[in-house]
Amino acid sequence: MNKTIRHASVFTLILVLALLVRATWVQFYDSKALADDKLNRRNVIEQYANPLGDIIVGGEAITGSARTNGGDLAYKRTYKNGELYSPVTGYSSQVYGATQLEGIYKDVLDGTDNRLKNPLDTVTNKKADPGDVVTTIDPAVQKAGYKALGDKKGAAVAIDPKTGKILGMVSTPSYDPSKISGSRDSKAWKELTDDEDKPMVNRALRQPLPPGSTFKLVVAAAALEDGLYNSVDTKTDSPNPYTLPGTATVLKNENQSAPCENATIRTGLQYSCNNVFAKMAVDLGQDKVEAMAEKMGFNADKLDVPVRASKSVYPSDMDKAQTGLSGIGQFDVTATPLQMSMVSAAIANGGELAKPHMVSQVTDSNGDVLEKYDDGDSQRVMSSSTAEGLQSAMQTVVEKGTGSNAQIDGATVGGKTGTAQHGENNSKTPYAWFTSYAKGSDGKEVAVAVMIESSSAARDEVSGNGLAAPIAKAMMAAALKG
Repeated sequence: MNKTIRHASVFTLILVLALLVRATWVQFYDSKALADDKLNRRNVIEQYANPLGDIIVGGEAITGSARTNGGDLAYKRTYKNGELYSPVTGYSSQVYGATQLEGIYKDVLDGTDNRLKNPLDTVTNKKADPGDVVTTIDPAVQKAGYKALGDKKGAAVAIDPKTGKILGMVSTPSYDPSKISGSRDSKAWKELTDDEDKPMVNRALRQPLPPGSTFKLVVAAAALEDGLYNSVDTKTDSPNPYTLPGTATVLKNENQSAPCENATIRTGLQYSCNNVFAKMAVDLGQDKVEAMAEKMGFNADKLDVPVRASKSVYPSDMDKAQTGLSGIGQFDVTATPLQMSMVSAAIANGGELAKPHMVSQVTDSNGDVLEKYDDGDSQRVMSSSTAEGLQSAMQTVVEKGTGSNAQIDGATVGGKTGTAQHGENNSKTPYAWFTSYAKGSDGKEVAVAVMIESSSAARDEVSGNGLAAPIAKAMMAAALKG
């Protein structure tokens, strides 16, 4: 054989072998990655080839599926009361993917989760009927919070202290996920993503801000657990005015005439005395305050409900002056409404913090449970005596102090207001907070935290009692009535 032909034949054989090796590699090793690639159009076609499973609130589906007109995507996601429930559901878009419960349980909702298949489906590789996601949300609580928030920019979370069930999760301004669920919604998507008010941000979980005086509950709990003070009615060592250590900065109280000098924890919470809790944080030291904060959920990298919440932060490496400011929920302290509702829930539940969750179970198309989330999975974060003392002090705040707008006839209500500075030298409108709990005569309980980022109220009218407490009241009343 001609030498040149022989070399060409060998080279051609090598190329064929290389192609065979590559094809084998793609088929057996790269196929899964290619199949899962977000750019693989076949995945989207398969996902929307049939109606999706549903997200359930109060026994009724708040999602649906509608037949599309033309194209290769047969169905698209629909939502009932989309703006009301978008902080719970997230969105499922043919173009932009899926978020929150829609994203976490995508495989269940589109029928590709292997747990949905029966033995015959597994053998034949037939796609199973989609499953459903059953939430813990109480529609009455959700509607009460959404209505009360109105045109304010803010968020609220309601939790059952005993079980950890999230009964309400509201964020405003909101958006209707139906408007971005199709394949031709680029204009709506751009409007939402360009909106300065960020309606697609779930402020209940993803907007940690300075919690202001609501954080004083954490400092009080740390002081009582440490033994710095024996009870909420023991006088503290709290000069008024109080100068932050190592500085010339005098920390003032909002109410200059309030009896804050050496006030008890009860009085300090009632009048929201800054000198009491700044001095208390300094006396405890940042490590002890941090330890209590972390027991309640601060600094947790993973807080999943099952949607992941942003980290609420209690800072470290502070000097004494910064530690004092942290004691009143300022400096670099940040918290989400979820986090502050957990603080009140732990106090209301006798010192035990039940793990918060907004999904009770995941089911197949027949209603059989695939996954169940246990209620009451809790850990003790403070003694029962500390919790009882703080409950009593929080009741004083509502009955005689700064939280009077949260009073509910026939119920025991405790709370703590907060107004957090915003901007350099407090140049911007402050944030208004309220965290609370309520107990009915029939044993029902609820804990609620509300954060108002901005509203139409004048600056001097911004307060936790004026803006946030009425929203908490509406949600707590709905929970106790339900």
